Amino acid sequence: MAHYFVTGTDTDVGKTCVAAALLSLARQAGLTTAAVKPVAAGCQFVTGRWVNDDALCLQAQCWPPLEYAAVNPVAFEAPIAPHIAAAEQGVSLSVTALAQASRAVLAQGADFAVVEGAGGWRVPLSDTETLAELAQVLALPVILVVGMRLGCINHALLSVEAIRRDGLHLAGWVANVVDPDTARLDANIDTLQRQIAAPCVGVVPYLTEPSPAALSAYLRLESLEPRV
Repeated sequence: MAHYFVTGTDTDVGKTCVAAALLSLARQAGLTTAAVKPVAAGCQFVTGRWVNDDALCLQAQCWPPLEYAAVNPVAFEAPIAPHIAAAEQGVSLSVTALAQASRAVLAQGADFAVVEGAGGWRVPLSDTETLAELAQVLALPVILVVGMRLGCINHALLSVEAIRRDGLHLAGWVANVVDPDTARLDANIDTLQRQIAAPCVGVVPYLTEPSPAALSAYLRLESLEPRV
């Protein structure tokens, strides 16, 4: 089994798109798949429950199918930091509870599975815990999605440093072009490839319709460590 924690250098860098594309690749290889988005902020009330578009995207790539509540156990309406959304609704978020929900899915034994964070590596869950601690408790290798835009080199290298300082293995990283007008894009990617001591799983160009199928053409599942 190959299970990973997917994080990003910031919010809106394409974590879900990349995670869903990796799941799609795994399915194309004949593997069973599973995904967890433990906490999502920015949801709509549909058929009696709060649902999140990112979680729905991940759910669509799970095989065998998973119930929505398994994929996204905690959902908030407002598209804001999870700890703020939780405080506004009088809800307590904890690493213990989110880890329990994540393990329930991972324990089903999918060949390839991802647990996707929210925002970047140090996003708070409360005044005392962060999502980084969830990755630590789950002890999963990490996939870092780098949003290629101005400032991405600093964000990427700081994220890599934090992941490793927290004792986790960086299994690979993805360069995802979120700003098509990024100056010296190739030079930025070359810099990251030289300075990040982990495999580059793919370079995804700016796509107007970033579907899992479209993104999967730019990713290499076999580059991840440990390999599937």
